[in-house]
Amino acid sequence: DAIGRRTLIRMRAFDQISEPVVFPAHPRVRAAIARLGHVHAADVHVCEPAGYGDMIALQRNARVIATDSGGVQKEAYWLGVPCVTLRDETEWVETVANGWNVLTGADPARILSAARQAARPADRPPLCGEDDVVDKIVSVLGEGLGRR
Repeated sequence: DAIGRRTLIRMRAFDQISEPVVFPAHPRVRAAIARLGHVHAADVHVCEPAGYGDMIALQRNARVIATDSGGVQKEAYWLGVPCVTLRDETEWVETVANGWNVLTGADPARILSAARQAARPADRPPLCGEDDVVDKIVSVLGEGLGRR
């Protein structure tokens, strides 16, 4: 099945990284791994899906994040953690342009190379406008509410 094939390709790359890998996996993904009989490297820890707070903690403490999730790519950038995106394209092209995200597709050699070479770029410019955009929004909303 497609889930099993994609997962097996990724697991082959993860098995070669030679450092701890935490892989919170959906039950269907874990079942596909079991069905295929894949035995992962000792450093690869496949676990239950993590809740949002636990997932943020895992990401914050990671050296590099490998994902196919658009949301996780953006969280990685905000948390200052390099990202390897296991897709051929991304909706967050600015993270790639800024050097924080590498697109590898499903190629195990590219995944492995990107994960091993991942490093934090010197600069992390704001992606959502200026740094004080939230303050400006609150101010405008406050002014609008004050006119009533």
